[in-house]
Amino acid sequence: MPSSNPQARPPCGERQPASVSRSALRHLRRLVIGVIGLTVLAIGVAMIVLPGPATVVIPLGLGILAVEFAWARRMLERLKSGANQVLGKG
Repeated sequence: MPSSNPQARPPCGERQPASVSRSALRHLRRLVIGVIGLTVLAIGVAMIVLPGPATVVIPLGLGILAVEFAWARRMLERLKSGANQVLGKG
C-alpha cells in the first residue's frame, strides 16, 4: 500500500526529484562542451604540422573549453598575454 507521506522516496521507476535532473543536465552540458572543445583543440594542434590555421583553431578550442573549465580559462589568458607581448601591445 502506497505511503501518504509526501516526503517519502518514490518507488523505483517513478520520476526523480528535479534536483537530480538539473545535476544530470549540468554534467551532460559539461561533458558535451568538453568533447567539442577537446576535439577542436586537437584539430588545432594537428594543424601545427598539417596545413591549416592552427593559430586560429587552438584559441577557438580553448575558448570553447573556457566556458566550463577554469584551467582552459587560465591557459587562454596566458595565450592572450603572450600574443600581446609578441605583437608589442603589452
